[in-house]
Amino acid sequence: MFVKEVVPSLVKNSRGERTVQIELETYEGKFVVSAPSGKSKGKSEVPDYNSKGIGHSFKMLKAFCPKLKHQNFLIKKIDDLKELVGLMKRFEVKHGKFGGNVDYAMESVFLKAAAADNGKELWEFVNDDVNDGRKPKMPMPVGNCIGGGLHSKLIKGKRPDFQEFLLIPKEKSFSRAVTVNLRAYEEAKHLLKTRKRNDENAWMTGKTNEEVLEILKSVAGKYKLRIGLDVAASSFYDKGYYMYKNKELIRDKVDQSDYIERLVKKFGIFYVEDGMQEEDFGGFKEILNVVEKEKKSKTLIVGDDLTTTNIRLVRRAVSSGAINAMIVKPNQIGSMIEVKNVVQFCKKHDIVMIFSHRSGETMDDTLADYCVGFGGQFIKTGIYGRERLIKLKRVIDIERELR
Repeated sequence: MFVKEVVPSLVKNSRGERTVQIELETYEGKFVVSAPSGKSKGKSEVPDYNSKGIGHSFKMLKAFCPKLKHQNFLIKKIDDLKELVGLMKRFEVKHGKFGGNVDYAMESVFLKAAAADNGKELWEFVNDDVNDGRKPKMPMPVGNCIGGGLHSKLIKGKRPDFQEFLLIPKEKSFSRAVTVNLRAYEEAKHLLKTRKRNDENAWMTGKTNEEVLEILKSVAGKYKLRIGLDVAASSFYDKGYYMYKNKELIRDKVDQSDYIERLVKKFGIFYVEDGMQEEDFGGFKEILNVVEKEKKSKTLIVGDDLTTTNIRLVRRAVSSGAINAMIVKPNQIGSMIEVKNVVQFCKKHDIVMIFSHRSGETMDDTLADYCVGFGGQFIKTGIYGRERLIKLKRVIDIERELR
């Protein structure tokens, strides 16, 4: 793969913040990837940018990218990124870290170009490497319907403490699943009597967690959907206690796990993400043990801040029996080689994978290719908003290709 030009730029994400975009030109064409930005972040995530900020990372990129011009890269699989990564690491020795967002954008744009160089689309290139080219199964969408926590503003002085209230279809086709979620999303709007959306385009409300779950249960029942929660418990955890503001409650570790277990049972919740704070592997295990005893239907106990797409933390979570599912966010770790390692570990241990967007998203649809190519069972992108819908559309396009 002969590099003709690598051009970095700064673009705005869905929150109006600056983020990095990289354009790579080869003889196969021009390829572009932009990096998303998270607001709710785990402690173990790699920093988005250099410690001096995005401006310094961008100056570094402008100095580094000309060094790639007129170079040849032989990339037949994901691990072949090591040559590019080595060049970046040597540059970082003198100038400091680029940051996870830069690493993600650079590696991803090279993978896109490598796929084209091998006569493939990105999802196909990844699938051939990780799954030996077996026909991939389509994921199901995990849609953020009603929001709270760090992603939402206060409505009449209140908002739900949990960050996301999710709808998860179980359909034969991805396109049908997206349609059902959109209809349910509109139904939720009427029941909430709101028109206000948060930074992930979920509906905002001042209702309590339980009041929102009652509405979601009604919507899910009408459209035959499953209910999910992103509790984001670390966002309201402080010095050993969970500080609930909507009802002004304080819960300790035992109360918190008991509360989550009761909600799962009462509302038939299928999916619980980060139900305990990000270092409480024991708390996650307690919840998983309780929900598995129910045996009526599988509940996904999902790690995100707990695992941060970091193979060391994923191993610990799996070996301790803390999770049966996890979020995969490539820019959390900033290395597609590490993402591949995490995926292979999850497959070996039957851990369900949910490939996820970030709250500050761009019009980039690379995540969809990664989800299908790596074999993710779910893709979490929100239900509405152009930055979310473009990823859903990409999965629909891949589904049509495979048919």
